[in-house]
Amino acid sequence: MNHIKTDEEFRSEEATEQLRDDGLKLVPVAESIRYRKRAQSAERKAETLAEELAQAKSEAAEAAEKLGEIELEQRLMRKLAAVGAVDLEAALLVTKARIESDKKADLDGVIDNLRKEKGHLFGGSGKDVATTRKTAVVKDGMHSGRTVLEGAAKKAATTGSRADLQEYLRLRRNFA
Repeated sequence: MNHIKTDEEFRSEEATEQLRDDGLKLVPVAESIRYRKRAQSAERKAETLAEELAQAKSEAAEAAEKLGEIELEQRLMRKLAAVGAVDLEAALLVTKARIESDKKADLDGVIDNLRKEKGHLFGGSGKDVATTRKTAVVKDGMHSGRTVLEGAAKKAATTGSRADLQEYLRLRRNFA
């Protein structure tokens, strides 16, 4: 009835003619541009995800390496404390340096060797943990402020020196 073809009918007829000629289905230009943009954005997204994955893997490797170092340090600290290291920090640093220089080194062997070579880092036997000793208390020659003041007064009176008199007055001012 209606002899005027709509745009869609015209396009569909064109597409079927082209399909018959080439054996391939041709897609309108606008749609192919849309497909190309979607494909390019998908490729960009895939590249960014691949970069993020690589970064996450490197961070995981770094974290695993740090964890291994911390675990080694903890084991060394426990073993050094068990054998009675007095200066735990110095013994730990020396032990870590020796282990890093010789990767095949046995922890117990390195600690025993360190204990033989640097005995000052360890105190007593492995079972006795070194404790601090009490220090002597400094004792005053004169016990109270009065006796100090009296001694200064006697010294100033007997010598008659102005320096001794000034020392006596200074002490009297502090104790009074």
